[in-house]
Amino acid sequence: MANITVSVPDDIYNAARIRAAEARTSVSALVREYLTRIAAQGSEFERLVAEQNEIITRIHERGAAFSASERLSRDDIHDRDALR
Repeated sequence: MANITVSVPDDIYNAARIRAAEARTSVSALVREYLTRIAAQGSEFERLVAEQNEIITRIHERGAAFSASERLSRDDIHDRDALR
């Protein structure tokens, strides 16, 4: 198990000691619990990748397929007369 050193202002440390005493634990245990929680949550990137994969799976389950042939041609996209 790794040991870490964290510097915090005295008032924060004192408040953490009081909170730890109320919970009948140590400041180290509170910090360990907090770090364990945030490590288990994963990163925002991982969450977004999982969400993207879920959406793609739902699209495939519905049988919806996307085709480039259904899109506008390059000429149609850049048709300046259509914008007037």
